[in-house]
Amino acid sequence: MNLARFPRIRLAHLPTPLEPMPRLTAALGGPEIWIKRDDCTGLSTGGNKTRKLEYLMAEAQAAGADIVLTQGATQSNHARQTAAAAARLGFACHLLLEDRTGYKDANYRLNGNVLLDHLHGATTEERGSGLDMNAEMEAVADSFRAAGRRPYTIPGGGSNPTGALGYVNCALELLGQVTAMGLVVDHLVHATGSAGTQAGLITGLKAMNAQIPLLGIGVRAPKDRQEESVNRLACATAEKIGCAGVVSRADVVANCDYVGPGYGIPAESTREAIDLFARYEGILLDPVYSAKGAAGLIDLIRKGHFRKGSRVVFLHTGGAVALSAYTGALGIF
Repeated sequence: MNLARFPRIRLAHLPTPLEPMPRLTAALGGPEIWIKRDDCTGLSTGGNKTRKLEYLMAEAQAAGADIVLTQGATQSNHARQTAAAAARLGFACHLLLEDRTGYKDANYRLNGNVLLDHLHGATTEERGSGLDMNAEMEAVADSFRAAGRRPYTIPGGGSNPTGALGYVNCALELLGQVTAMGLVVDHLVHATGSAGTQAGLITGLKAMNAQIPLLGIGVRAPKDRQEESVNRLACATAEKIGCAGVVSRADVVANCDYVGPGYGIPAESTREAIDLFARYEGILLDPVYSAKGAAGLIDLIRKGHFRKGSRVVFLHTGGAVALSAYTGALGIF
C-alpha cells in the first residue's frame, strides 16, 4: 500500500496530537480514554475534512478546474473547510447548503460555519430538505460549464474513494503514533456520517492488520443504511489502493442509537457530552458530529461495553466553530 502514488496537496497540520484524557477517564470510571485530535488539522479551525481535501483538491488541480463545488448542511464543517482550501489554493468556491434541521433563526443560518464560508470568499445558495443534493450540485456545475467555467465537484463530506484516502493515511499515522508511544489500543471510536472517515479508517486498519476494532457512532442514518454506505465506500477505497477484498462486511460496525431528534439537532446526551469534554478536558465538541460520537462513547462506557483497564481512542472530527450557531439549541443563554 503506497499512498505516495496518489496526488496530494499538503493542507493539514500533521500528525495531529494523540493525547490521554485522564480527568474524563476518572469521571467515567471505565477504560482509559485517549483522543486523536483531528480538530487540530489547522485549516480554518481544523476538522477531519482537511485530510480528505488534501487528495480531492490535488485531483481538482490536476483536472484544470477553476472552481470547486460541494454540498452539505447549513452548518457544514466540510463546506467551511472546502471554502478555506479553495482560498488557500486560488480556486473559486460555490457551496450548496441544505436545511436539514428546520432552524430558521438568523444565528443558525448566518453564524458559525456559514460566517466562515463567506469570509473565505465562497458563494452559497440554499436548498430545502429531502433533495438529492449531489444531483442538485451537478446541475449547478452544468450551469457553470455552460458559462465557460471548469468546475470540479466534491460529494458531500468529501466521501468518495479519493477523499477516503485521507483516512487511510490517518490510520497509518495513528498506528505509527501508538507504536512509537508503546500503546496498545483496544478500540477506536468516532462519529460517522457521510461515510468517508470510517471507510478510510477501516480500509487502512485492515490493510495493515492493525487488529483494532473500529466503531462509528452514527449521526444521521439508521444502522443498516449507515453500515452499508461505509462498506460500499470502504470496498471501493480498498480497490483504489490495491487491497481489494481486505475489508469484510463484518468489519464495518456502526451504532446509530445517539442520533437523537435528527441530524444536526442536539439531544440531551449531545449536550452532556459537550459539557463533560469542556469541563473535564478543556476540549470543545461540535453539536452535529463529534458530540454525538462522544455521547455514544460515554453511554457505552457507562453500560460496560468497553472493559475497565482497556484503552479506547476517540477520534475528534472537529467542528467546534458551529457552537456559536447553536447557542439557542444548546440552551447556553
